[in-house]
Amino acid sequence: MSIEVIRGDITKQTVDAIVNAANETLLGGGGVDGAIHRAAGPELLAHCRKMGGCATGHACITPGFQLSADYIIHTVGPVWRGGEANESSQLASCYRESLTLAKQHHCKIVAFPAISCGVFGYPLDTAASVSIAAVIAYQRTHTTPQHVRWVMLDQEVFDIWEATIGIMGKL
Repeated sequence: MSIEVIRGDITKQTVDAIVNAANETLLGGGGVDGAIHRAAGPELLAHCRKMGGCATGHACITPGFQLSADYIIHTVGPVWRGGEANESSQLASCYRESLTLAKQHHCKIVAFPAISCGVFGYPLDTAASVSIAAVIAYQRTHTTPQHVRWVMLDQEVFDIWEATIGIMGKL
């Protein structure tokens, strides 16, 4: 199993599943969430309306609709409240639950954004450490998915994830 970080548009990835940094309503929003909803088409919104939302730290799955990915895994990351409101365990849960859904749907390659790092305000360096540690821990006990890719549009976010993978990947 492998991990990597690349610069790019997550909606353009040819993978089995794209993870959406969703809000609790699952009805779209700004940033990655809005981009995924726009790229997947109106069928995604119609489908999400029927789902009834998703709680922070949890994940749910939909078809990919107009994306090249078979699935969209929606996960709701925590809003940063200074680090004293269980944010790190909720963020780690987002990654574990997303990977569990990917495994259940036989996904070999999964693309993640930087969950909670946009309007939810999670500090980039802390989010990178928590998310990469969660994925590495999951991969130690599971063989599927075989590859995890973080896709970052922003150079600063890419640089932080790349450096953190370089350090943590050697541990």
